Amino acid sequence: MADTKPKIRILIANPNATSSMTDSCLKLVTPTLPPDGSVHGFTSPHPGPSAIEGAVDNVLSSAAAFRALLPLQAKEHYDAILVACYSSHALIPMLREELDVPIIGIMEASLFYARTLGARIGVVSTSSRSAIAHRDGFAAYGFTSSLAGVRSCDLGVLDLERLPRQQVLDRMMTVAKELVEIDGADVLTLGCAGMTDMQAAVQEAVGAEVQVVDGVVAGVQHLIGVVRMGGRTAKRGLWRSSRAGREARGQGYV
Repeated sequence: MADTKPKIRILIANPNATSSMTDSCLKLVTPTLPPDGSVHGFTSPHPGPSAIEGAVDNVLSSAAAFRALLPLQAKEHYDAILVACYSSHALIPMLREELDVPIIGIMEASLFYARTLGARIGVVSTSSRSAIAHRDGFAAYGFTSSLAGVRSCDLGVLDLERLPRQQVLDRMMTVAKELVEIDGADVLTLGCAGMTDMQAAVQEAVGAEVQVVDGVVAGVQHLIGVVRMGGRTAKRGLWRSSRAGREARGQGYV
């Protein structure tokens, strides 16, 4: 008899406006899904930034994505949402505040996964600014004691697609080896959703004793498990909806 139980539907929400990154995430995560899981993609609409490389991009992308995601979720009723930006992105608490489905970002998910596998975590980052933000993210998520190091590839987010692929891979593999051999990392995470399809090459560079974690795959698997357990976002404290307060002051918009 065919299994008629509904699939667990995970929305991969890319808060930047580059749809090719969303497509890459969907392509890479689909083969890893369990039979009862499915993934769906969202790309931030205009005027969302094409890449998220600083505080301004963070705020602009959060606003654009949030305004589009609320009606989408009201229509589609996804079981959980993964925010596909490797940072403590503002969209994550915004969605947790307004929705009750489980929500996590790829940085937080990858850190949970990485600390399960190793004691000292290294991050392959895009730019030097991102590297600073990632260190702050470790503190925000309570992982500072597990940080081995963050090293920059000196690349912009869109360079991951624009530059010759081997040039990008060579830089990422060099940084990954430095994190292991110099900083003492025993597990690595990829510090950008745009690196998703490069995990295998980095893994080969550092060898089987050091696992390389992709946050998109880790995040989807994490959320599927949370949904299976019946998890919902808590609504008594920090993530209680602010909608009633907005309406009380006459603000019927977000």
